[in-house]
Amino acid sequence: MLQQNQQRQDVSVNLGSHCLTDFQKKLLLKSLQTELRPEYRRRLQIMIRADEGQTQSEICNELGCSQETARYWIAIAQSGQAHMWNNHPIGRPKIINDEYLQTLKELVTNGPRHYGYSFRNWTADWLSRHLAKQLKIECSPRHVSRLLKQMGLSTKPKKIVSEDSGDGFVSKDKQITIGSLSPAGRSTATDLSSLHK
Repeated sequence: MLQQNQQRQDVSVNLGSHCLTDFQKKLLLKSLQTELRPEYRRRLQIMIRADEGQTQSEICNELGCSQETARYWIAIAQSGQAHMWNNHPIGRPKIINDEYLQTLKELVTNGPRHYGYSFRNWTADWLSRHLAKQLKIECSPRHVSRLLKQMGLSTKPKKIVSEDSGDGFVSKDKQITIGSLSPAGRSTATDLSSLHK
């Protein structure tokens, strides 16, 4: 029973031999000479072998592909669409490009105020929104966080290091001195970083 089914499938494939136009066959053969992922190479080989008259079983045995894969690409060749073999990309589409990564790096480096926002520090959510608006590429805040981590960046603010200079605290980043405001001139400087905790 199984053997009869296999023979019927093989007969239907053989009826479709020489299904490629000269243009399509040249295009597929030329594409085979380039660097391709194994899955793409297999697509081309299936269609070329079917055009040469090989049966579906022979193609599957020689290429080590499933019956479904062979049947699908043979049908594509028979329908006259073999030249569009790469219109069916494998895997999830890649939307993040170099421009996206460069813009993300610039945003984090410059800070949100540079771009007209009222807040001081970026969040992954705001970065995602800004990039979607600017580049028309939508990406989840979680993925933005992953990208930042891969690039060695973070949305977390840097800690302000303060030194006691005797009469107050001096921030190393901003060069602001906070001294005593008491009339007696006593040094009662306050560390602002403790107010933000």
